Amino acid sequence: MRAVDGVSLDIARRETFGLLGESGSGKSTLIRCVLRLLEPTSGEVRFDGAGVRALKPGELRRLRARMQVLFQDPYSSIDPRMTVRDIVAEPLKVHRADARSGHRETVDDLLRAVGLDPASADRKPHAFSGGQRQRVALARALVLQPDFVVLDEPVSALDVSVQAQIVNLLRDLQRRMSLTYLVVLHDLAIARYLCDRVAVMHRGAVVEIGPATDVLDHPLHPYTRALVAAVPGRGLLGAGEAAARWAARERTDTAYELRQVGPDRWVAGGGDGGQGAEELVRR
Repeated sequence: MRAVDGVSLDIARRETFGLLGESGSGKSTLIRCVLRLLEPTSGEVRFDGAGVRALKPGELRRLRARMQVLFQDPYSSIDPRMTVRDIVAEPLKVHRADARSGHRETVDDLLRAVGLDPASADRKPHAFSGGQRQRVALARALVLQPDFVVLDEPVSALDVSVQAQIVNLLRDLQRRMSLTYLVVLHDLAIARYLCDRVAVMHRGAVVEIGPATDVLDHPLHPYTRALVAAVPGRGLLGAGEAAARWAARERTDTAYELRQVGPDRWVAGGGDGGQGAEELVRR
């Protein structure tokens, strides 16, 4: 089985696009291919009209300043031996030779933007809480003023109360900096609040794409229905049985082929995946 196979999607400027699905469905592999942290064996990744896979090392290096990533675990993704100031300033030193000095004000302004006191910037990560460390990692991702930020489970390692703070911070920064997000999520409530559109992945393929509220409030595919049914208080009649039937069958190209069933709404067909989808959309 291919980790990611036949996935096709587009993300608009200043949009938040969510990837949903169980562990092992291919979400993290997909975002790593988008960023060229993994080299895909086939297919195409285009950013602002340019083919990412065809870029030479120097061109890719320049593009990386516009494409940044925020990982799930804020402690393992930052160097514990560096101070917060050095962590946030490191991308400036790497990508901008003219910014090797005089970047203190830039770092201080960004720390304030993510809700941290610049006076604490000379401390190391162990002195900060999990939520504060994620703010540090976010400041590092934004210091180059990127256009596109990939968020890999950005709040799943945090307490529930801190999750809400980080999610609201992400929305606020997106508005202020005109950011585009590609975000991997497990929490459907956060996906509904944060995302404009979502794609649901299963076995390395996308089975449903559409506006977040439409997909999560009125799921059409059995697998999407199973995800929604797993949320306490959101059970859907027959969702478990339908999902079990879908998961048990052999994967075929026909079964995972997306077809449009409404405005900006796509669902995998070939059997019960797309059966009755058009009628549900009309309703």
